[in-house]
Amino acid sequence: MRAVRSLLCLAALVPLPALAQDLASADAIRAAIVGNTVRGSMVASGGFTEYYAPDGAIRGPDYSGQWSIDGNRMCFGYDGNPASCWAVRVSGRSVVWVGSAGDEGTGTILPGNPNNY
Repeated sequence: MRAVRSLLCLAALVPLPALAQDLASADAIRAAIVGNTVRGSMVASGGFTEYYAPDGAIRGPDYSGQWSIDGNRMCFGYDGNPASCWAVRVSGRSVVWVGSAGDEGTGTILPGNPNNY
């Protein structure tokens, strides 16, 4: 029994991988991203710079789309295609888009709309 307790105590000291508590809530996503620009890169599609307007519009250098928040995930729709949604980790000005395969993109939050999209 003493050995089991010792193992349980040691297991409590082992760092765990990032879990759901690292993910931003809907309110935290809104506070960090809405009304701001994110410059980053997605694993599947490469680099992007997008402004997320408070009215739900996405504006990029030569395209537009719509964003929404569904539960605690941010969703993005472009060119009339169905929206894709990601959980979000925010740390200061850094954002990570988290999908079913894990971290699928990263970015830096820039205040406002510095590119005038």
